[in-house]
Amino acid sequence: MTHPFVLLKWLIAKLHFGFSAEMLEQHGFFQHVTHTWLVMAILIGVGLLATHRAGLVPGGMQNFMELVLVEIRGMVRDTMGPKGMVYFPLIATLALFLLVSNLIGLIPGFAPPTASLNTNAALAVGVFLVTHIVGVREHGIRYFKHFMGPVWWLTPLILPIELIGHLARPLSLSLRLFGNMYGHEIVLMIFFSLVPLLLPIPMMLMGILVAFIQTFVFMLLSMIYIAGALEEAH
Repeated sequence: MTHPFVLLKWLIAKLHFGFSAEMLEQHGFFQHVTHTWLVMAILIGVGLLATHRAGLVPGGMQNFMELVLVEIRGMVRDTMGPKGMVYFPLIATLALFLLVSNLIGLIPGFAPPTASLNTNAALAVGVFLVTHIVGVREHGIRYFKHFMGPVWWLTPLILPIELIGHLARPLSLSLRLFGNMYGHEIVLMIFFSLVPLLLPIPMMLMGILVAFIQTFVFMLLSMIYIAGALEEAH
């Protein structure tokens, strides 16, 4: 989806980086990539602010980030157990990136990277790979035994079901996030074009709620998939 006005595209054209607005439109302006870089820059900046002059008595940004990370760590511990704490940095990174990516689309002139299926598919495939790498690392070659069912003569029935179920995970992760964020972007643009003032405010509030819920769903499913690979049953 192309925004009617995207600030980064306008800046690139104005600063004359060898591109004109027409060239960007003609050859495709990969706004999900440039906005992903922007989100990464924001997160790095927030991280530097939080750790700059960090002290025993936190204040300002350090206090805020500690509060956020403590909440995420609690969710990881409750969902994945003590063994899952190793993957807290991965889950926290996913949560912060997704939340900022979702919220940045609510600012006029910016587009959420998560409204692109490419961004979401990259994240979902990453979670898929981590899940099975964790399974193999924890259980060795025995990890693949659960794909074959509890008894050998059920293997022809269980194996296709298990394979389809596991391959559907990145598909559902990416499509769910894409559908919600893309749909909200369309609704928001329609309301802005019809009634620029007042009416979009409830939609903006709903957008904040959608951003948090979709971040939580993606994070929760990722934790459940990885925790499943850690279980002894595998």
